[in-house]
Amino acid sequence: MTNAENTVEQLEERPVLVVDYGAQYAQLIARRVREAGVYSEIVPHSMSTEKILAKDPAAIILSGGPSSVYADGAPAGDIALFEAGVPVFGICYGFQLMAHTLGGTVAQTGLSEFGATTATVCAEDSSFLTGTPDSQNVWMSHGDSVSHAPEGFDVLAKTPGAEVAAFVDTKRKFGGVQWHPEVKHSDYGQVALENFLFNVAGLEKTWSTGNIIDEQVAKIREQVGDDLVICALSGGVDSSVAAALVHKAVGDQLTCFFIDHGLLREGEREQVEQDYASTMGIKVVTIDESERFLGALEGITEPEAKRKAIGREFIRSFEDAQRKLIAEAGVEGADIKFLVQGTLYPDVVESGGGEGAANIKSHHNVGGLPEDLKFELVEPLRTLFKDEVRAIGRELGVPEKIVARQPFPGPGLGIRVIGEVNKHNLDVLRAADAIAREELTAAGMDEEIWQCPVVLLAGVRSVGVQGDGRTYGHPIVLRPVSSEDAMTADWTRMPYDVLAKISNRITNEVREVNRVVLDVTSKPPGTIEWE
Repeated sequence: MTNAENTVEQLEERPVLVVDYGAQYAQLIARRVREAGVYSEIVPHSMSTEKILAKDPAAIILSGGPSSVYADGAPAGDIALFEAGVPVFGICYGFQLMAHTLGGTVAQTGLSEFGATTATVCAEDSSFLTGTPDSQNVWMSHGDSVSHAPEGFDVLAKTPGAEVAAFVDTKRKFGGVQWHPEVKHSDYGQVALENFLFNVAGLEKTWSTGNIIDEQVAKIREQVGDDLVICALSGGVDSSVAAALVHKAVGDQLTCFFIDHGLLREGEREQVEQDYASTMGIKVVTIDESERFLGALEGITEPEAKRKAIGREFIRSFEDAQRKLIAEAGVEGADIKFLVQGTLYPDVVESGGGEGAANIKSHHNVGGLPEDLKFELVEPLRTLFKDEVRAIGRELGVPEKIVARQPFPGPGLGIRVIGEVNKHNLDVLRAADAIAREELTAAGMDEEIWQCPVVLLAGVRSVGVQGDGRTYGHPIVLRPVSSEDAMTADWTRMPYDVLAKISNRITNEVREVNRVVLDVTSKPPGTIEWE
């Protein structure tokens, strides 16, 4: 059986449906289910119960979301969904919605929990918490709590901010948790999900994600046909793997453009040209557009405005590149209508993608795109997460030095200068960033740290003393984080001697900086980048 035939057969299986209530993690829930060997799809909460049940789901998972179940306009539960004989699992908002719909009580207790929390198992359980310890680390993000479980449910766990943090009705095959089992920071989250799927819902492992590459190659060929394609190549993991996928699909129809927008880190341009262009066999054209971008950013300090300006200028740059490529081809009336982007699912959800999702920040390649966009986008990674993209890259033969790179945002240092983006501020940040990266590499921490944004607070000054004299310099923020998929993150506990060396070097070698601080905020409530 071919991969394509296998895919069709598997898609005909009864899916586990993730009902999306505007969650930041809906796609992650579906992915965790797929990792467990069960096929999963996402449906919006606006889909009628009749249509949801018409998909013949093997089970239903109700996602989290930003609403309160008792608030006006909040997504409502339908009792018919719970009377259809389908196993249901609720997460965060979905947990509260299940309780509320089935006669339990949800209230704002004043005991909000965000980030790492300890859950205590308070009842004997042979369902989805079996095989997990009585005390376990979980990842919370809630203000409301279930104060009374519905009739027929057994309360399984509690936390300091939620007396009812998990419950189950094994007879009806219902269950749920207040925390987010889909994120890696919930230590036994995958165990709980798999226990629900197999112990409570009675499902079997019948699905594999090993055909992602073949699926995407087929889709790209169908979308592009014989037309020419250009790719927005940054040299990072996402755009590099997207380019490799498209090249596998359409070969020399692809030309990659690397735009030097003047917002790169020290040595970035040379690294891309050397590591990617010389090893992948893909045509790469470098274009210096630094003056265009710095001119567009002049006087802008508001983060959303920065991202939209950068997104707009990227598209304008690619439109210019398109015209030049057509002229070089010498084909009268030719057109290039396809633009490849390395957009990932976290970019989409943070930009408000998906029905009911909150707009956290507009990524330059999603919410930052101009309304008059003339390209048709090719985004083969749009439903994937970073670790999945790395795995695909390795299978495609993308060099390890690219696949293993720490993420670097498309807007570059433009969103790491808090304040006005100008050449002076960029030079200060570049110097500090280069020192931090050099010391982290020397300490062997490149693989331990997911990402370490170095941030310049250009609009802030503090008094210092250097050489027996008063200084009035800028602070630099170090933001080392550990993560797997960028949807959640925790700050990395770095050795003090490494932090001290970075701080000493920056304050000694970068004249405009007299203070280095460490950001110890998890995500949530913070995002990985400051803007």
